Order: sequence, then C-alpha cells, then structure tokens
Amino acid sequence: MGRIHKISPFLVMDILKEAQGMEDVVHMEIGEPDLDPPPGVIEAVHKALRERKYFYTPSLGLWALRERIAKHYFDYYGVDVSPSRVVVTTGTSSALLVAYAVFVDGSDRVVLPDPSYPCYKNFAHLLDIEPLMVNVDAGTKYQVTVDRLEFLEGYRAVHISTPTNPTGTLYEEENLRSISNFCEERGLYLICDEIYHGLVYDRRERTALEFSSKAVVINGFSKAFCMPGFRLGWIIMPDEDSVRKAELILQNLYISAPTLSQYAAIEAFDYLYLSKVRETYKNRRDMLLEELKDVGRVELVPDGAFYLWMDISKYRIDSYQLSMRLLREARVAVTPGKDFGNNNTERYIRISFAKDGGTLKEGARRIRDYLAM
Repeated sequence: MGRIHKISPFLVMDILKEAQGMEDVVHMEIGEPDLDPPPGVIEAVHKALRERKYFYTPSLGLWALRERIAKHYFDYYGVDVSPSRVVVTTGTSSALLVAYAVFVDGSDRVVLPDPSYPCYKNFAHLLDIEPLMVNVDAGTKYQVTVDRLEFLEGYRAVHISTPTNPTGTLYEEENLRSISNFCEERGLYLICDEIYHGLVYDRRERTALEFSSKAVVINGFSKAFCMPGFRLGWIIMPDEDSVRKAELILQNLYISAPTLSQYAAIEAFDYLYLSKVRETYKNRRDMLLEELKDVGRVELVPDGAFYLWMDISKYRIDSYQLSMRLLREARVAVTPGKDFGNNNTERYIRISFAKDGGTLKEGARRIRDYLAM
C-alpha cells in the first residue's frame, strides 16, 4: 500500500466531478478539445463497424497505423522513423506507464520539472520510481536546462514535455538539442512528451527525434487531433529490444489499444483540417489574454497547448481555495496551480481555452466580476 499512499489526488478531475453535478458552470479546467476530429476519422469509424473490424489487434497496434504514424514524422518533421519502432497505446497515459516500466527500474529516479503534469510523478510512484523534482519558472521559460541536470545525481531518465503543461511554453531548439546530447553522452534516457505538438501557434515545434534517435517520444490523438475519447496514443521506441519489452507489457495489461480507434486514427492526419484547429485555438488564446489582462499576470504567452498559467498572488489567497470559490460562487471551473507541484504553485491557476469562444468570454466575465467584488 505504500506506493498508493504516495499518489496525490488529480485535483482537476475532482473539480470536474463536482462541476458536473452543478448547473450553469463554465468549464475552463480540463484540457479536452471541443472541436470535431478530421472528417475522415468519423467516416473510418462507420466503415470499420460495417466491416466488423472490432476484434483485437496485435498488441503493438495495427501495422497500417504504425506505418501512418511513421510517415507523419517524415512529413511533419523530416525525420525517418521505422514503423517497427512505433508502439500504439491506449492513450498517452498508458504510453507513459509503459515508458517508465521499460526504461526506469523501480530503484531508479526520474527527473521531472516542477510544475508539470501531475500524473507524471504519480505514475512514477505507482512503479516505485522516485520522482526527482527540478524547480522551473519563468526565468527558464519553465524548461529544464542542462546546467540544472549536471548537479543532480542518481537518476536514470529525464522526462520533459514540450509544449509544457500547465504553461504552454515550447522548449527552445537549442535547449532541446542540449538536453538530447547530454542524455546520450551520459547513457540516460530522454522521455519527451509531445502530446501538444500540432497546437503550437507562433513558431514551428521540433521533435526530440530530430536531435537524438535514442529519445523516447510520446504523443497521441487526444489534443491536436481532437480525439480525446478515442483513447489512443503512441511511443517511438529507440530499438527493437525496447519495442519487445513494451509489447510484453501491453499484452498483459491492455491486450491492444481500442480497435475502432486505431482504424479511425489512420485517417486523422488531415493537415489542412488540423491547421484550422490550430488557428481556432490560437484565436481563443489571444481573445482570452485580452479578456483577462487585468485579472492576473500571465508571465509568458503560451506558445502552444490551450492553457493560461496565471499568477493570482495579488489576491492573497491559495490557488486551491480560489479555484473552489470560483466554482461554487461564480460557477467557473479552473484548475488550481497546486495540482502541478509544489514550486510556488499556490500562486497560480491554470485556465483552459479548450472550449468555444463564447463560452470563454462568459467565463472570463464571471471571473472578472467575482474578483472585482
């Protein structure tokens, strides 16, 4: 039971659960896209059903999907990836668990930034891995840097995300290159969560695979592809041995990722449609920054994802208390910064702009009015 006791609550899901039991709540807490997936995805689901393609697939995923994901890396990044290195998973959550199980032993440590996505450290605890938290802030653009890694000891892997959650900041190309080189030279594993690739607004994102073929890259269909409930992700593994280890885990834990979702995802790489999705979220970001400019301080305009990381310390209230008051008294659900770590996170809330613009404007109005009282 020791491992379970270390797992902290996922506060955003607790807030969502309470909000769903209330009427007239504006949801600005969860990172769930509200747009439809590419049209071909829906057609592929119907086609798969008609053709009775709803039985188990190989544990590593449909070969056609693994081929299509590999092609995506060449088309989008110019990187050659063999389909045999692609492992299809039941969402990115299982991808993260598999990556930890394959590359980090129970007695090892994994470096994580603070703040970061709360499930990372919980996944580590679940596998008896010790998360080694590294404080990051606006001064480092919420990025882990090599000069911080050099002074740490006793860790096996470095886990980063780009763009980051909760801040939406994109790792600088030179920093990503430096971390990749650092890990290769020292025989460390670099695990890079790239789930928000495709939702980068003012410049082009770079995959860690451009700088290291040994990087362990995780991505999925829930964010930029607008397919959250399809529960489908992937891992790019560095070699055949790690693919086989992942296969053994998947065989035992999941058998295979959802079959209908896999057939649908083959049709998800509609870049013209996805560019419209990206533009929609960029417009929402810009609108919300304007609507909330006097509410709190956004230290860094998010490069990607769909979150504002807002400093609300001027109100002299803990982020969790403020989040609960906004929910219960203003009918707006946001995420307390404390969900993402202990590094001054009580000063921040995360506001999602994953919902439509009209809903966001109403939510912003309610937040302004409540905090002006």
